[in-house]
Amino acid sequence: MLWEKKLENWVTDIKQSSNLPVRLALWNGQQYDFGHFEAPQVTLRVAGPGAVTRLLTPSLDNLGEAYVKGEIDIEGRLTDVIDMGYALAGGTLSPTGKFGRITRHFTHSKQTDKRAIQFHYDVSNEFYQLWLDKNMVYSCGYFENGDEDIDTAQLKKIDHILTKIQLQPGQQLLDIGCGWGALVIRAAQKFGARCLGVTLSQNQFDLATERIKAAGLQDLIEIRLQDYRDLDGKFDRITSVGMFEHVGRKNLVTYFSKMNALLKDDGVAMNHGITSTDPDSGETALGGGEFIDKYVFPDGELAHISMVLETMQRGGLEPFDAESLRRHYARTLTLWAERFEAHTDKIKALVGEERYRIWRVYLAGCAYAFEHDHTSIFQVICRKAGQPASRLPWSRRYIYGA
Repeated sequence: MLWEKKLENWVTDIKQSSNLPVRLALWNGQQYDFGHFEAPQVTLRVAGPGAVTRLLTPSLDNLGEAYVKGEIDIEGRLTDVIDMGYALAGGTLSPTGKFGRITRHFTHSKQTDKRAIQFHYDVSNEFYQLWLDKNMVYSCGYFENGDEDIDTAQLKKIDHILTKIQLQPGQQLLDIGCGWGALVIRAAQKFGARCLGVTLSQNQFDLATERIKAAGLQDLIEIRLQDYRDLDGKFDRITSVGMFEHVGRKNLVTYFSKMNALLKDDGVAMNHGITSTDPDSGETALGGGEFIDKYVFPDGELAHISMVLETMQRGGLEPFDAESLRRHYARTLTLWAERFEAHTDKIKALVGEERYRIWRVYLAGCAYAFEHDHTSIFQVICRKAGQPASRLPWSRRYIYGA
């Protein structure tokens, strides 16, 4: 058959160029080895001929979708599975054109953004509780020493942010995209701030409101189910953690302009977000972006840090401190993936086999992307542009207490 010859040629090419410890086991009993080994690290089991077409064009999207739909099953350690997936894609596909770091744009109306947020975050609170830290912080942790557990790293991340923006008792803090409320709760409890958090996720709103009531912080914290574009008022401090990826590259100037309009003249703001490592702000290569957009994070767009800084300035804000946390997010995602694996049976029972598979490869694949510089993440601190230099800190010493 024609597909058999194509498959044999493809396997031969991979074996010669990459020598991977991977075995392909077909539904009819045939086996193909992608390298020279005594035992495979990864075995791909193909359920039927329909999956062969995907394998012959092994983009991360095709491989991921075949796994999600049950067309292939995978045996091996999850880290090895992800490594081999990237190796197959990189060894077969061109890094330019369709499978390169393309740049796509989405509408990002209030309606489409709300649908995208709810698709991603409203899986269920119980789902996220199984593998996030106890405070349910769904963003990059901060590993000051590198050996922290996830609970400690997430609390350190929040304190790192609130210290960076020099939050003071009684100040008004706005948290754009407040998640389940961990940052505003910490800001009120430890720093004595008065806080407003906004989210578009009904599940996040409900649980954050419940947590604030349980902590007795209703007088200091308000949570709204509201689009940041509809906000009014002035705030001493503004934080945005893991939210601006939803904004869209074409809308970044508008986003930062809105942040500027909400910030008091002597205020400080911080944007914490995932960035592209492509200078042209393209998405993750080899089809990874397509898979994420389709199954996990609709309409997400990544900007290069240079675009972040430029659009921030065009929005009337002066960036004065930028810190890369790429290593921290690689570690965070690795810990999340491990916790996800440890709760396999509970997660399958809660969300079903398909969604379990989606998130399994998503978390481990993102860990790979951050580890290998396919994506990055930055915290950028800013103030209103045109302010006196005397209002800027002399050094970063205030952040670390030294």
